[in-house]
Amino acid sequence: MSSRTFRITVRGSFDGLTDDQRAELLAAAPEHDMLHATFTAEGHLTYDLAARPFFTFRFLDSGEAEEDILDATARAELAAESWLAERGYGFKQLKSQAEDLSQAPLGKRQRREAAKAEGRS
Repeated sequence: MSSRTFRITVRGSFDGLTDDQRAELLAAAPEHDMLHATFTAEGHLTYDLAARPFFTFRFLDSGEAEEDILDATARAELAAESWLAERGYGFKQLKSQAEDLSQAPLGKRQRREAAKAEGRS
């Protein structure tokens, strides 16, 4: 059985931040800039608190079967909630979306590479 790679996005909004928490997040904002967004096993947080109160965590996980995406999504949500709770950040409207990359359609370059590989076989 082959391993499947899952990308999980957990979105929500900060809620009831104190002035100190807001200042802390604004000071750390360059580390969480959307231009540097990436999917990681630990989860990568992005936000632009100066513009809006929303945040996104991006997680990378894997499993053996298609059903494993449900467990991966639950782990991602729990990790996002834990990260926020450990820092005392209030949040609301947590929603997640998961994608099994083995089911994702190939892009143009990937189709071209696959066709080349088939031609060599």
